[in-house]
Amino acid sequence: MLSAARTRLILAIGVAALAALVGLLLGTELQVGLVMLVGAIAAVLIVAIGGDPAAPPPADALATEQEPALGEVIEAIAEPVLVIATTRVIAANAAARALLGAHILGEDVRLAIRHPAAAERLLDPAEDHSAAPIHLVGLGTREQRWEMRVRTLETSERVVHLVDRTGSYQADRMRVDFVANASHELRTPLASLLGYVETLADGAGEEPEIRARFLKIMHDEARRMDRLISDLISLSRIEAEKYRTPAESMSLGELIAQVCSELAGSPRAADLVTEIEAVPPVRGDRTQLSQLLHNLIGNAMKYGRAGTPVTVSLRSEGDTMVRFAVTDQGEGIPAEHIPRLTERFYRVDSGRSRSLGGTGLGLAIVKHVVERHRGRLDIASQVGIGTTVTVRLPIEQSVIKS
Repeated sequence: MLSAARTRLILAIGVAALAALVGLLLGTELQVGLVMLVGAIAAVLIVAIGGDPAAPPPADALATEQEPALGEVIEAIAEPVLVIATTRVIAANAAARALLGAHILGEDVRLAIRHPAAAERLLDPAEDHSAAPIHLVGLGTREQRWEMRVRTLETSERVVHLVDRTGSYQADRMRVDFVANASHELRTPLASLLGYVETLADGAGEEPEIRARFLKIMHDEARRMDRLISDLISLSRIEAEKYRTPAESMSLGELIAQVCSELAGSPRAADLVTEIEAVPPVRGDRTQLSQLLHNLIGNAMKYGRAGTPVTVSLRSEGDTMVRFAVTDQGEGIPAEHIPRLTERFYRVDSGRSRSLGGTGLGLAIVKHVVERHRGRLDIASQVGIGTTVTVRLPIEQSVIKS
């Protein structure tokens, strides 16, 4: 293929030759001269400024046209980003200004990010741009945890990227607390079992009354461990199925009647009062919803005052939800405890809970079952009056559409 320069040269020669031919045909000297002058000028223009329209523009021009401003680039980032030159903040995106304040532009970086570890990293010119991130505590709010990363640009400016790690930190802390609490809850009855076994082995079992009392305690502690392990396994299974929508169509009224029948042997079974209305079916996991009902009704029977009713109600709420509620007339729960009741192993009164056979996981299981069924859980309580736990579940979609 011919180059662009050679193409323009051939075109110019052609224009000049054509001008000369036209001049010869016209005949007069003046006309010949004018035509040849115009042809020569056209040829020169073609060579001088003619170009290949398909040829790409110079790289420098392309970069100038397409390269966005640095401020526009960092504004597109959701997390806080700053750019510093020497020790001054020359750019900061909206997230950085919201976290550190709008005044940080043009400010010394030590005043912009008020943290000793951050200042030490940013003021050290010899710091390697690929060094490990710095973890900052207390930036923004006292509970927040941030990870600061620094990168040096070819133009010597440095980009400071702040990543919010608060959620990860809280999740790690919850895992550590969970393992510690589970270990403690299992170790306590196990230690009791081992102690009584050793006592019986040393001869205390020769007395029938002592042996019977010890064996009953050992049986109770073993049952407590069994309940705790069962709840831990249930919680693990529910969490594993969290994002799998239940597919079974079921009647909550029938399930409540079945659970109440199973609790008929309880000392407080006579206090159960049911107010069940006909409601549309829901899509649910029968095993998990049965466990939810057992936990809520069982808690109300444990913590309600003897001889007072435990009311179980079911009714429709609007066109899309059904409402299930359990109300007791117990001592009630102080308001400051209510937000934490669904945490694993959280107890308002640890001694009373353990004495009544509670594992500290009942409401945590209820919360996860409700979440898996895309429902809502509400707990309302007044000290000295009682507690109401309400669960709202969505009606089966096929029923709503029909």
